[in-house]
Amino acid sequence: MTRAVSAATGAVLVIGLRWTDRLIGFVSTVILARLLVPEDFGVVAMAAIIVGLADVLLDMGVSITLIQNRTATQDDYNAAWTLRLIQCSLAALLVFAAAEPAAAYFDDPRVAPVARFLALSLLLAGCENIGVVEFQKHMEFGREFQFFFTKRIASFLVTIAAAWILENYWALVIGTLSGRALGCVLSYTMHSMRPRLSLKAVRPMLVFSKWNLLRGIGGYLNQNLHRIFVGRRESTAVMGAYSLGGEIAALPSSELLAPLNRVLFPVFVKLKHDLVQLKHAFLLALAVQVSVGIPASAGLIVISNELVHTLLGETWMPAVPFIQILAATNIMQAVGLSGWYLLLALGRANLAAYSSWFSVVIFVSLAMLAIPNGGASAIATLRLAVAAAGFLLFVFLVKREFPTFRTLEMLSSIWRPFLASAFMIIGLLAWPPGDGMTSILVLLIKIAFGASVYTACLVILWRMVGCPDGAERYLLEKAKLEKVVRRVLRAR
Repeated sequence: MTRAVSAATGAVLVIGLRWTDRLIGFVSTVILARLLVPEDFGVVAMAAIIVGLADVLLDMGVSITLIQNRTATQDDYNAAWTLRLIQCSLAALLVFAAAEPAAAYFDDPRVAPVARFLALSLLLAGCENIGVVEFQKHMEFGREFQFFFTKRIASFLVTIAAAWILENYWALVIGTLSGRALGCVLSYTMHSMRPRLSLKAVRPMLVFSKWNLLRGIGGYLNQNLHRIFVGRRESTAVMGAYSLGGEIAALPSSELLAPLNRVLFPVFVKLKHDLVQLKHAFLLALAVQVSVGIPASAGLIVISNELVHTLLGETWMPAVPFIQILAATNIMQAVGLSGWYLLLALGRANLAAYSSWFSVVIFVSLAMLAIPNGGASAIATLRLAVAAAGFLLFVFLVKREFPTFRTLEMLSSIWRPFLASAFMIIGLLAWPPGDGMTSILVLLIKIAFGASVYTACLVILWRMVGCPDGAERYLLEKAKLEKVVRRVLRAR
């Protein structure tokens, strides 16, 4: 019972605090979109792809290894920190060497100097104190939030000030480096661990980490290959709109479901020897993710036009179709991600790696053979189709690991959120034009209306099937609303 309460409290805390953190990021995006142009975002997005690729090519996933190892010693932490420092140093050198070829690939000479400066962020990341991993491992989510929040607010202030003064893409580079530098300092002030250079415990770590490396590379390519194709086939301005559109589209998944997955991983690790409880926790987590993520993503798709026009301005309207397609893609991948964390908790990192590479191979093959000249919209649509195939693979692998798991069990816990979301979409599409009202007022009313329709429909559907245990009861109990809802429904 204590374990369940701890997990629930952790989930609420992480999601709530992450949204506070993300609010700062969203405000930053809105302000920067007014100060900069899509081309500025495009240049930095192209350079960031190269930096991220170099990082993940050498990433051994030492943080996941430490969390998965419940008996990790100081030697393990020293080895992990040493491996991470070596990885980041080599990745920085790789970025420096690949900067010019990358600029030639994207046909934009500005990419090279930006990539070289961003390579410094890799070195700063490698110097961070490995001890901060314990915040997540021991579910100290308040301290984890303090760490990430302080970095974000510092980066926000520096980026906005730089954008106001410079009015070009270098503001984004300066903001990134400032956040990394502060994070390095904070990691040592917030945690007492002082790691040392040591490879004493590196051998057992490499056994598990090799699969993390393959999974990490596959996961990165799965998330970024579409940007590489868009950057090659489209202009820098289109790349900027596509990149920012992707950030907005990822809000429901990265800011609602990703924090929950951070909580779920250590919980799954604790329950891995009790398959009955592990299965129950997984099904409940999946139902909660669908209940929260699906309506958020669906609502974003419907109101994306008003959202971009109101907050970002006419210059960014080309990003709307990208938001609509990528929002559906991201939510599908985020829901399936709980399955990959389940596999990692069970020590089946190899299966998680294979599944990531499955999506990569399918995407590259179809992008080059089926749509060799396809633009940004075609590539985004292809990514949606590949995500759907990856979701089916996720269901297959979960059933394989849990022979007692039935597809009907999953469907019985998620059909209500899907149907309630459909009613919400119908209501939003039928909403009359807001003549005489400001665009921001129309946007706020639509958001409130959509949330109200979804919540009401979900509760009614739950009541119609007898109020079974599941995501609805869980969420209402955590919000202290279950008794109120029951009284309202009985009164009707």
